[in-house]
Amino acid sequence: MKQIQCRIAGLLMALVAAGMLAACEGQEPEAQKERILPPETGQDEAVKIGFSMDTLKEERWLKDRDLFRQAAEKLGAEVEIAAANGDDALQIAQAEAMIQGGIDVLVIVPHNAEATAAIVHKAHEAGIKVIAYDRLVKNADVDLYVSFDNEQVGELQARAILEAVPKGNYVYIGGAPTDNNVHLIKKGVLNVLQPAIDRGDINIVYDEWTDDWAPENAQHNMAEALRANGNQIDAVIAANDATAGGAIKALAAQGMNGKIPVAGQDAELAAAQRIVAGTQTMTVYKPIQNLTAQVAELAVQLAKGEEIMTSVSVNNGKTEVPSILLAPTAVDAGNLADTVIADGFHSKEEVYQEAKND
Repeated sequence: MKQIQCRIAGLLMALVAAGMLAACEGQEPEAQKERILPPETGQDEAVKIGFSMDTLKEERWLKDRDLFRQAAEKLGAEVEIAAANGDDALQIAQAEAMIQGGIDVLVIVPHNAEATAAIVHKAHEAGIKVIAYDRLVKNADVDLYVSFDNEQVGELQARAILEAVPKGNYVYIGGAPTDNNVHLIKKGVLNVLQPAIDRGDINIVYDEWTDDWAPENAQHNMAEALRANGNQIDAVIAANDATAGGAIKALAAQGMNGKIPVAGQDAELAAAQRIVAGTQTMTVYKPIQNLTAQVAELAVQLAKGEEIMTSVSVNNGKTEVPSILLAPTAVDAGNLADTVIADGFHSKEEVYQEAKND
């Protein structure tokens, strides 16, 4: 009898133990599930932005890179940046690598407005939207174009120089013809100068593009303009500050720097210093901190599938591209402190102290 009782007791203990074990095993999969579940939605994952840049050889683009990265990271986005330094094939390859690497949106500064249409097509095939940054991509279904009003840039340049030299021989030093902006800038210049040209007050005696925006090419062009016209030049309009710097070197070689009004754009530090020194008349300031902040925000919105509303469109040869165009500002010695210095674009010490040491 005692043996039977012991067996029953043992059986009961085994059943209880089995029940406890089953209860524990029933809880274990639920506990594991909680540990391995991914976030409920992908909204917490950082947006990945690809920033494909033409070049980092100029001061202006180094600022764009740094300010854009800061603005995007402030919004919680990750940024992958590549610069092709004027190599079309390399820019396409870099963009393709970003697309294959899983970016959510592509921001592109095209070197060649036509060639980079291939990048837009490849991005769209992967379901990735594209923002043309500062320069328009031609003949492609670009999702958004954000820049400054480049036609207005040319108008500001021409007005400043026309005020300084209402009559005389003008030289126009354009930028790289592969950049759509240069055509808009030149259009703006002619919007202002054409009436004076028609009256015979202004004579454009030299008009040439500058391959790859290279200052040395601009210097060569300006030297050729001086040679062809026996130094009888009264004013120079250059497509940006780098080309203006090249033109001023050619003028200096003839002892004419500071005697001929010269216009540029981008408000580079060297240009600001030349304005203080009197060798460059004006530049056009485009507050790129506004541009970078706006594009970063728009890139995140596009990546999240949000709709972007614009009131302006620009035709790129294939479609009307939804566009946002920011206003530029003419800068000369009179408002240098109130614009680029007041905005912190350059410090007063950089502009004035270094200018004294030149």
